[in-house]
Amino acid sequence: MTAFVYKILRGPEWEAARTRGAFSGSADDARDGFIHLSTLDQLDATLRGHFAGEDGLILLEVRTDALPSGVQWEVSRGGALFPHLYADLPLHAVDRVFTIGFTKSGMHVLPPELSHP
Repeated sequence: MTAFVYKILRGPEWEAARTRGAFSGSADDARDGFIHLSTLDQLDATLRGHFAGEDGLILLEVRTDALPSGVQWEVSRGGALFPHLYADLPLHAVDRVFTIGFTKSGMHVLPPELSHP
């Protein structure tokens, strides 16, 4: 079974990644030395903690088995293990791309089709 991790991007970051064929990371990723990823269960907290009030976000569903350098699972927020990528994220590893909904009250809405059978 394929394992998935997720990356939240701002619109201009996604456009730059599409042009290059890979995502090199956000300013926060560059500061920390790795690309921050999340599991499906971690997405809501990541959105609230790092993207509050931001509209126009893109969500990448990434196949971990397609990442040449693999994912490192490291302790982060609240002692939970988070997936980190210490290389560019090649777009061929992206299984699906979603737009994250945004309500008038400023809440993010994840796509309902995010679950896997």
